[in-house]
Amino acid sequence: IAKGAVETFMKLRARDPASRGDRYMLVTFDEPPYGIKAGWKENHATFMNELKHLQAVGLTTLGQSLRTSFDLLNLNRLVTGIDNYGQGRNPFFLEPSIIVTITDGNKLTSNSGVQEELHLPLNSPLPGSELTKEPFRWDQRLFALVLRLPGSMPIEPEQLGNVPSDESAITPMCEVTGGRSYCVYTQRMLIQCLESLVQKVQSGVVLNFEKTGPDPAPMGEDGISDALKHPSPFGSPLWHNCHKLIYVRPNPKTGVPVGHWPIPESFWPDQNSPTLPPRNAHPVLKFTCADCDPMVIEKLPFDKYELEPSPLTQYILERKSPHACWQVYVNNSGKYSDLGHPFGYLKASTALNCVNLFVMPYNYPVLLPLLGKYVLRGF
Repeated sequence: IAKGAVETFMKLRARDPASRGDRYMLVTFDEPPYGIKAGWKENHATFMNELKHLQAVGLTTLGQSLRTSFDLLNLNRLVTGIDNYGQGRNPFFLEPSIIVTITDGNKLTSNSGVQEELHLPLNSPLPGSELTKEPFRWDQRLFALVLRLPGSMPIEPEQLGNVPSDESAITPMCEVTGGRSYCVYTQRMLIQCLESLVQKVQSGVVLNFEKTGPDPAPMGEDGISDALKHPSPFGSPLWHNCHKLIYVRPNPKTGVPVGHWPIPESFWPDQNSPTLPPRNAHPVLKFTCADCDPMVIEKLPFDKYELEPSPLTQYILERKSPHACWQVYVNNSGKYSDLGHPFGYLKASTALNCVNLFVMPYNYPVLLPLLGKYVLRGF
C-alpha cells in the first residue's frame, strides 16, 4: 500500500507542468548512511528501483530517519548561501521541499527499547547546522500518512470529508514544520490524502505571525464572525497567532523568484561576538493593529507575498479595509528598542480575496519620505 501511495502521488503530481523540476529522494529506517536509498546523486530510475525493492524490516527509528532526511536536504545550503546567516532572511532564496512519511502509527522502536515520544538526534555532522535551532528550515515541511486500514472492509458506507490528524507521536513534529498528519482508514481516503498532498507542494516559506499591542477598533454589526471574536481554548483569539506559509511565486519569464528586501534578523550585530546567535527556523513577525496608510514611492521596489489562508487572513478580510495596512516588526532587530522598526506591512488586496505581506526597506516610514524628497529634487 505504501509503495503504491508513492507511485500514485508521483502520477498526480506529474499533471502539474511545474513538476518538471521536481527531485525525489528516498530515505528508510536503516542505520545512517545506509538509510539514504536515493539522494542528490541518484536519478529517477534509481529512485523507482529502490522503491520497488524496499522491504519492511528492522526497527522503527523514525527520529533518526527524519534527522537524516533534513540533513540530506540541508547538505548544500551553507555552500550556496541560501540561508544568508547574519544578513537577514530572503524569502526569494528558497528550495521548497516536503517530506512525506508513510507509517502505521504504531510504537517507535530502537536499540534501547520502545519509545513513547518522537525524538530527533540533536547532533548533526553538517557545518553550519548550529546556526539554526531546529533541524529543518522555513522552506521544508513534514507531512505524515498514518495508515490505519483495517483487515476487513467496513460494513458502514464510507463518508468522505475532512481527514483528521492522527494522534501518534509524529503529528506534533509535522505541525511544528508547518505540515500536518493524515489518519487514513480506507483506500479511498488514502487517494483523497494524496490529492491533498499534491496541493501542498507550493513555493513558499513558513512564518509565525503574532499580534502585539491592542486589538483594532470593532468594525460594526456586519464585521467579524463570532468564531474569530471568541478566544481559542488556549486563551487568545485564533488570529492573534498564526503559523502559516507565504507563497513565493517564481518569475513567469525566468521561473525563479525575484525579490529585493530581507526579513530582518532578530538580533543587533555585536562586533565583539565570535559567533552568530542561532536563529529559529521560522521567523516571528509581530504585527500591530493600528491602521496605517500603505507607503510606496516611484522607482523604489517592494516585495509582495500572498499569505496562506488562516484565521488571520480571514479576520483582516472581514474588516473590509483594503486601503489600510498593519505594520510588521521583528523583535530585537533594532539597537535601541525591543520591537525594532517596521520593515513592511500586512494589507488586504483591493478585491478582498487575499492578504499580502509587503516587505520594504528597514524602517521604511522614515526612509521613504527622505527618498521622496530626493526624487522630487531630481537627484
